[in-house]
Amino acid sequence: METGVTVNRTDAVAALHPCYEINNFSYKLTTTPSAVCVMLYGFLTLLSLVTVCGNLLVIISVFYFKQLHTPTNSLILSLAVADLLVGILVFPFSMAFSLSSCMHHEGLFCKVRGSFDILLSTCSILHLCCISIDRYYAVCQPLTYTFKINRRVVFIMTSFSWGVSALVGVGGTFPKLSSEQCEETCFIDELVANIVGPILSFYLPVVIMLCIYLKIFLVAQKQAQIIQTRMKCGVTASKMERKATKTLATVLGVFLFFWTPFFLCITFLSFIKSSVSVPVIETLNWLTLSNSMLNPFIYAFFYSWFRSAFKMIVSGKFLRGDFANFKLH
Repeated sequence: METGVTVNRTDAVAALHPCYEINNFSYKLTTTPSAVCVMLYGFLTLLSLVTVCGNLLVIISVFYFKQLHTPTNSLILSLAVADLLVGILVFPFSMAFSLSSCMHHEGLFCKVRGSFDILLSTCSILHLCCISIDRYYAVCQPLTYTFKINRRVVFIMTSFSWGVSALVGVGGTFPKLSSEQCEETCFIDELVANIVGPILSFYLPVVIMLCIYLKIFLVAQKQAQIIQTRMKCGVTASKMERKATKTLATVLGVFLFFWTPFFLCITFLSFIKSSVSVPVIETLNWLTLSNSMLNPFIYAFFYSWFRSAFKMIVSGKFLRGDFANFKLH
């Protein structure tokens, strides 16, 4: 009975996936890829390259230009490192050994790939949460910002982000390495993978970010009203409100768009004990990974000094002299 179900599921996956074929009930990349497969992997390769290049620009900028040596940019630097590793490790692993094969024939390689995926994705989300905390103190408590968000606090934030991510990534993956029959440990593994993991990796950070950005938006509106009252200039206040709204809407909108579908899917599936088609899971997984490509644009391209640094790096100007102390716009 169980073998028949496995064969049926395997046949279904093979019929749906354009890049894989079955050989003795195991998956391998087809020797005659379809046009859809070629375009798919070409697009994913481009996605990986853009992710790596974009985050490398952020890393080089923060390391090279002394003007960018601030606690806030240290958080952005650590976020860029996590997203860079997504582009270097997770993207190629996921392309070379697709989810479709790992869902039915999980081996050590699949679990290592899954561990990197969970670790780095969680790390990226937690860094976004830390950046929201940094922005809260910068906007809502500007007079005490330099005292509360210093290098020691940033070090604690980054250490916490990487440490919790490592625990979630390893704890949710490697308990399954045992080849023993599923007994009492199954409940614990499922609890970690489907409940504790998503709470630490997504739901708790999302609640924190929503509360913080709502508070930032309300404070920004209040500050704009004060300026409007004192300066009697509705245009200036209106511009400030629109800019704050646009920035916060972009940050939250992009983050929720890329991450919510995947976590809602795995959460509901764990409760209803149902299955979902492999193409849907793969699409949602790649959607979450794509967020690592956009983070440099969201958190770096908003600032003019980062744009100036990127232009100097891309043009190669910073290699033709000592521009470490160059004043960026």
